[in-house]
Amino acid sequence: MKKKTPNDSGSSDGSNNENIDLSKLSDITEPLVSARLRNPNRPDPVSHVFTILPNVDKETLLCHASETLASLNVMSTDLAGDLESSRRNVALAIQQLAAMAELLVNRALDLLELPDGSRGTPPTSNA
Repeated sequence: MKKKTPNDSGSSDGSNNENIDLSKLSDITEPLVSARLRNPNRPDPVSHVFTILPNVDKETLLCHASETLASLNVMSTDLAGDLESSRRNVALAIQQLAAMAELLVNRALDLLELPDGSRGTPPTSNA
């Protein structure tokens, strides 16, 4: 026999809605949505999830961009191996764009003047 809870509506459709209080969810989301509707120039709250600190130096940004592009290159190459036909061509095109962008970023790193006046990719720390 099913145990009745105060929020039980008597339905036995198998859904697990007992843990969700929609009125509380609305209380949380409504102010954010309303603020966005009142001021369309206000940035979306989710857009601040991925931010870059303003004081990060160029070398660090370029190194992370290069590593991200290298990862994208590997992932798209791996994906292309699993695909056939035009989908494979699309994945390979993405891989080629990632490889080209990685080359451009690496070249920018090579040309970047370091704080000590030298040029080239800064040494990476293993710490």
